[in-house]
Amino acid sequence: MTKNVRVRFAPSPTGPLHIGGVRTALFNYLFAKKYNGTFVLRIEDTDQTRYVEGAEKYIIDALNWCDMAYDEGPGKNETFGPYRQSERKHLYKQYADELIASGNAYYAFDTAETLDFHRKDHETKGKTFIYNWHNRLKLSNSLSLSEEEVKAKLDAGEDYVIRFKSPQDETLHLTDIIRGDIKIDTNILDDKVLFKSDGMPTYHLANIVDDHLMEITHVIRGEEWLPSLALHYQLYKAFGWDAPEFAHLPLILKPTGKGKLSKRDGDKLGFPVFPLEWTDPKTKDVSRGYKEDGYFPEAMVNFLAFLGWNPGTEQEIFSMDALIEAFDLSRVNKSGARFDPDKTKWFNHHYMQEQNNDDLAELFKPIVDEKVNEIDINYIALVIGLIKERATFVSDLWGLSHFFFQAPNSYDEKASKKAFKEGTKELMQELVSIINGIEDFSVENLQTKIKGWITDNEIGFGKVMMPLRLALVGALQGPDVFDIMFMIGEKESIKRIETAIASL
Repeated sequence: MTKNVRVRFAPSPTGPLHIGGVRTALFNYLFAKKYNGTFVLRIEDTDQTRYVEGAEKYIIDALNWCDMAYDEGPGKNETFGPYRQSERKHLYKQYADELIASGNAYYAFDTAETLDFHRKDHETKGKTFIYNWHNRLKLSNSLSLSEEEVKAKLDAGEDYVIRFKSPQDETLHLTDIIRGDIKIDTNILDDKVLFKSDGMPTYHLANIVDDHLMEITHVIRGEEWLPSLALHYQLYKAFGWDAPEFAHLPLILKPTGKGKLSKRDGDKLGFPVFPLEWTDPKTKDVSRGYKEDGYFPEAMVNFLAFLGWNPGTEQEIFSMDALIEAFDLSRVNKSGARFDPDKTKWFNHHYMQEQNNDDLAELFKPIVDEKVNEIDINYIALVIGLIKERATFVSDLWGLSHFFFQAPNSYDEKASKKAFKEGTKELMQELVSIINGIEDFSVENLQTKIKGWITDNEIGFGKVMMPLRLALVGALQGPDVFDIMFMIGEKESIKRIETAIASL
């Protein structure tokens, strides 16, 4: 890659950032970093009616949480700023006027009522109304009206839009990095609106102008923009500008594989579709976030990378640095990527094991403090080291470790019948005397003394170890019994065994 790579992520601040948007940001970020390029954030807020307070901050917070901080954008290295389209609106009219002057665009004065009439008229005839070469000379625009009529309408302040003039009887040959060569018949294209009656550009004009002025070299965006590729190519040609290279990412599909994963699917299907929790400023409805659900950012980045891309090997675990090194747009799939909630948990379980026990203890301590009196953070870290291999989320840790912090207040009924039988009480009483005689209460000594006593007396291991575990834990689960005894200490171990004898 010889040219200085510049890519942009350009979300609209209309609500929380969907994971499909995060995936688009990630692929842009990986591509930029692989080629020592620049990752630009641009806020596309031309549609002020859909603007949502707090959405821009949410987008930036989400990128930062995923460790994808932008190099250039709002408030940061504003070389090509401003980076909010609403602050750039003074730029766009001149480019729209330039297209009119060159004959590539025209004024259209059609009212909403007129256009609605034509749509319904076509529907009754089993046709689809398309505003283009086929009918534009029959409609109210600067192609069908005289110069005097157009001037009079403009001078009178009549509402108008500016439309792109799509060519007739041409075949466009387009190239997409992921999808290869694409041929488009221009006769099927409509004359898209570039500039609206409210004085704001549409996405089509604004993003082309901004990408050109910001020297964007590669446009990596979602598949939903593929139908706009023909117009965007034509706009670059009309302006006489070099077009960037395009890459359209596959859709993220629902877990069933049918249909695009939407913002509403998370609540319906029981998993987050947003990186961070979001509270709607109007309704106060709260949408779940991956962060608040206990996912690690590394896990989210890793599973998102595999939604539509693969490294060509069996390797699945990639750090951000490893992803940057391996990432290649040529290995992005054309077909949609099915979202698998279970696979996201698999990734999180892996990264749970990678976490430092002291860091996990800081996250787990507030949960422990809610249940029991102040517990030393170092003790919590030691407990985590014994049980985290069974955990996927920090929220799992209490269920796996509560017996390290408090004695059981009940015993699993099925386990009790299995573990406490005739003669168990006497064995447990004898075990207490064995434990009392152990001077150095270490895991190794406990193991040696108790196993030695069982072997020497030819007692079945299950006859001792099952009731012992039940007494300590309240169920037949948990890590090694001798680790539990060592952690809770001699007095607490004996107390729990004696309580179980009395209860069971």
